[in-house]
Amino acid sequence: MASVSSQPAAGGFGPKLRARKHGAATPLDDLDKRLLNLMQGSFPIAARPYQHVASQSGVTEQEAIARVKRLLDERIIRQVTPIFDTRALGYSSMLVAAKVDAENPWRAANIINAHPGVSHNYLRNHEFNIWFTIATEPGSPLGVDRTLEVLSREAGADSIRQLPTLKLFKIRMDLEMEAGTDTLASAAEAVAPAETEPQPYDERDIAVIRALQGDMPVIPEPYAPAAAALGMSQDDFLAHLEGMQERRLLRRVAAILFHRRAGFSANGMGVWKVPEDRIM
Repeated sequence: MASVSSQPAAGGFGPKLRARKHGAATPLDDLDKRLLNLMQGSFPIAARPYQHVASQSGVTEQEAIARVKRLLDERIIRQVTPIFDTRALGYSSMLVAAKVDAENPWRAANIINAHPGVSHNYLRNHEFNIWFTIATEPGSPLGVDRTLEVLSREAGADSIRQLPTLKLFKIRMDLEMEAGTDTLASAAEAVAPAETEPQPYDERDIAVIRALQGDMPVIPEPYAPAAAALGMSQDDFLAHLEGMQERRLLRRVAAILFHRRAGFSANGMGVWKVPEDRIM
């Protein structure tokens, strides 16, 4: 996901202007919102996952599938996809803040976004005006540091700051579609920092990831095409996915939303300076 929004205001940097003040980009009824909640957090590893989502929504499987297809067509849902844990798979990742030409950040953004390991890229109202995340694969000949040297030079960045993860406190956020902000906030919980060490995996795991990653088809049995491509029965394929989830290689399978089109008018990054003894 790479989105560089409005140009900075005169004087170097200013507020982001792209906000949606009147709800979702297209009208959503109660059933749409219920489905969006379920698709984010309750899409199972099962032969017919839409049947489960439909039963929780009080509709037929056919109606659930039709609605999800419409929400994809209207770009409320970005994709339905497996979410793999890059750290558990041995990838090196980094949050990076870059200081680029404030008058033309698009040139730098386009160069940065061309790297396949860049998942998020935002224009920020800060002296370091582009913030992005990048991952490099295990055994990368350049690694994160040298990759960033090349990207920084090609993008014409005046300066970059690497912001590595020391402890991972939260790895998930669902956009609450049915209730209000209070419900979203109350869902937060204090948990121990997540483990970030690479986990063992084999060639079968790699083949499963390659077969399933990306946009999954919105059909009654969405796991079946990937299983067939590997010559596996669907039951064996699903059992393997459950094992990958237990080993933390797979976080979950879920719908990812376009948050502004879904009605969330803005997002923000908070950076806090906290006394060392109060961080945990």
